[in-house]
Amino acid sequence: MPDFDVIVVGAGNAAHAAAFSAHENGAKRVLILEKAPEEDRGGNTHYSGGLLRIAFEETEDLRPLVPDAEEEISGFFEDVEPYKKTDFMADLMRVTDGKTDQNLANILIDNSYETIKWMKEKAGIPMEPATSLAAIKVGNRIKWQKGAIIRAEHEGVGLSAHWFKNAQKCGIEVRYGAAVVGFVEDSRGGVGGVKVRGPEGLYEVSAGAVVLGCGGFEANPMMRGQYLGAPWDHAKVRGTAYNQGDGLRLALEFGAQPWGQWTGRHSTPISNEWPDFADRERTDKSNRLSYPYGVMLNRKGKRFLDEGEDLGLYTYAKTGAAILEEPGAMAWQIFDQQTVEHLEGRYVTSDPIQADTLDDLIDILDFDDRDAAKQSLRDYNAAAADPGGFDPSRKDGLKTSGLNPEKTNWALPLNKPPFVAYSATGGITFTFGGVKVSESAEVMGVDWRPIPGLFACGEMVGGLFHGNYPGGSGLVSGAVFGKIAGESAAAASQA
Repeated sequence: MPDFDVIVVGAGNAAHAAAFSAHENGAKRVLILEKAPEEDRGGNTHYSGGLLRIAFEETEDLRPLVPDAEEEISGFFEDVEPYKKTDFMADLMRVTDGKTDQNLANILIDNSYETIKWMKEKAGIPMEPATSLAAIKVGNRIKWQKGAIIRAEHEGVGLSAHWFKNAQKCGIEVRYGAAVVGFVEDSRGGVGGVKVRGPEGLYEVSAGAVVLGCGGFEANPMMRGQYLGAPWDHAKVRGTAYNQGDGLRLALEFGAQPWGQWTGRHSTPISNEWPDFADRERTDKSNRLSYPYGVMLNRKGKRFLDEGEDLGLYTYAKTGAAILEEPGAMAWQIFDQQTVEHLEGRYVTSDPIQADTLDDLIDILDFDDRDAAKQSLRDYNAAAADPGGFDPSRKDGLKTSGLNPEKTNWALPLNKPPFVAYSATGGITFTFGGVKVSESAEVMGVDWRPIPGLFACGEMVGGLFHGNYPGGSGLVSGAVFGKIAGESAAAASQA
């Protein structure tokens, strides 16, 4: 008899969903192996904003998730628009330029609502409105970005903490400092356990099935340089330092089929003042996602992208990459008093640089060419739109005229002092390349057959995202495929 029915490698949202699902589906002995020490546990989940993008046909579908929402936000269930499965698919297809794996996309979208409801009702994960992430006050009303409505209570910190509470309640063992360094091959040529390097040394643990939920390679500068290329080898990491690509490397060495965009990554604009790895106490508060309401200039003093292409939750995962590729891997985000009230709350973790004129502001900031920066802002203001019709909650069509690149929405002139600036660079969150999985989350081999006993979920799954991604879909993908992987692993362990 194996030591455990199911072993789950990793301890983030996807891994916990898999462990709980396996337990719920009859796996009596479930083990979670967490490479990090207990004080650093939880993977990228701990550092996330906890946002959960789900499809729902009617606003009332959200009531079981956030039954007390109207006590906090008057008119919540009236102001939120439905986000149907067709809306979710349209957003996913649009931001990935149609390159999402549509089989995986359909699984994600079709199961998104029921999986998050399962997390709330069965796993005891509390939810709340994602007010600070997706709500925008326009006049006396709160307007919501479609689909980005719900998050885990207390963001990623709360999500991670509640998953660990759930594991303890279910009797799921968690071992810390337990790095998986290899697989135990069984007589089928499949996976029958894992080799572990722990505090006590090397040892093997056998299991009926193994689930890989241990993330991508975003914290590994060598793999970033190999697959993403320069300048990604020196990008700041928004999450855990422990996502070194171990699971991917082991799976590929065992014959797993690589899948998805191995040159792709989720890369967020973050403060250039932050350290090389995320601050565990401040978690995701480095984000600088309100650039659609201002102007971004690189160190040469030039605009380099359309800040108003879309709302930040639809462009931030690629905008960080664009900033990182600019000279010095940084940019300045500049705003005036027309829009500073719309800056998301995470900007408070930096003190803005402020001046009463744009020229004075440029003189304070670190530019290689201040004259070019001043001219860029003069050109922008000359081409800016009439502010009538400005709506920060949706694409408002207020665009510049005669610039390259144009700003296609929210193109208000910068003319109401004082003016403020925040630094930004590109922070990497997770990588898009992974392994190919079946509809049952089985890891597929290079021979296009499932590898017996091996399953994957979360950032290990390749193919869903390409070039960009809609905010909040990563945690939901982890939960959806984690739930599926756990159920499949439990069945495999009992076969």
